[in-house]
Amino acid sequence: MPVADYERIERGSDLRALSRELLRETTIAVDTEADSFYHYFDKTCLVQIGTSQGIYLIDPLALGGPAELAPLAPVFASKKIRKIFHAAEYDLYVLKRDCSFEFENLFDTMVSAQLLGYPAVGLAAIAKRHFGVLLPKDEQRSDWSARPLRESQLVYAAADVTYLERMAKILEAQLRELGRFEWAQQEFEALMRRTWPVREFDDAGYLRIKGAKALDAASLAVLRELYLMRDARAREVDRPPFKVLGNRTLMEIAQLQPTQQNDLAGIKGVTELILRRLGREILAAVGRGQRSPHEPLRKVASGRRRMDRRTERRVERLKRWRAKRAKELELDPGVLCPNTSLEAIAWRDPSVREDLAGVPELKRWFVGAFAQEIVEVLRDGSDENSEAAS
Repeated sequence: MPVADYERIERGSDLRALSRELLRETTIAVDTEADSFYHYFDKTCLVQIGTSQGIYLIDPLALGGPAELAPLAPVFASKKIRKIFHAAEYDLYVLKRDCSFEFENLFDTMVSAQLLGYPAVGLAAIAKRHFGVLLPKDEQRSDWSARPLRESQLVYAAADVTYLERMAKILEAQLRELGRFEWAQQEFEALMRRTWPVREFDDAGYLRIKGAKALDAASLAVLRELYLMRDARAREVDRPPFKVLGNRTLMEIAQLQPTQQNDLAGIKGVTELILRRLGREILAAVGRGQRSPHEPLRKVASGRRRMDRRTERRVERLKRWRAKRAKELELDPGVLCPNTSLEAIAWRDPSVREDLAGVPELKRWFVGAFAQEIVEVLRDGSDENSEAAS
């Protein structure tokens, strides 16, 4: 797979010089690599930027940490420079979190492919479709925090921005041809303005483990203590919790409630290494759970209102409309209008298109393009609903 030459940026002076050069560009391609698969406290480990002059692999760890990427701030904030990402959401999340960057003039090739109805929207799939190239995939689960980076990692990272500018030109032309470029622009705007709350540990997160709510009170109390123990250990060793102990292993321990290390040895996922390092802590957590029974689970309101029959019928009518319209537009139904948005429409029960303008679950492009159709679909079904109700 042909990949353009790349230059590594590992010194502050080089980054400042590059940033000045980037401010003269009209378009740049951007990607990032982080280490969330390997660390509890994940961080931005590499920033790839492709320009008309070449590809630059910026190493924030060599620079002294992600905060040292600050010279890039005016580049990302410039309205004159288009920044092309593929699946920008996570890249924006880590760059905003680690560097407090603001973004203007963004183009997302994955979002564009979704709005065009592409059957596969991954970067490799689009590159193969339009350029007949096979992008490398063997470094997707690399530890990007480890140094030195291998040549195969660098080639993989450079490949991620090699085709983005050419790809964006093709996708933009297709969006304009179908009259969907404004849709894409509104999606890009929402991405740029999105903010994320500071990550906080959820001490009730054990209830979201698959099968947890089916446990009896005694086992649930043990699961709670195991979950808290695992998180404390993960923080201590800076590893993702699932790499300390998997959820299935936690569930099995909670159900069996072993009291001896020998009993732990037969549980899937408990290796000899885990026994040596965590055996006592696991048994201590089991003991704490046994001494502190779990309160009965109360049904917590989900925030979704219970639908009456008329609202349910409106949802079904909207789903039939969506299926037909999505097929005509060659769009995934969930891209056209997710279920939560359909339900919001059904609750609003609009009689004129303006009734949908302020519904927060609806995207502006959807309202602009389809509000009148929605009103007519529901109006046509009003007699049917009245007859059914009577």
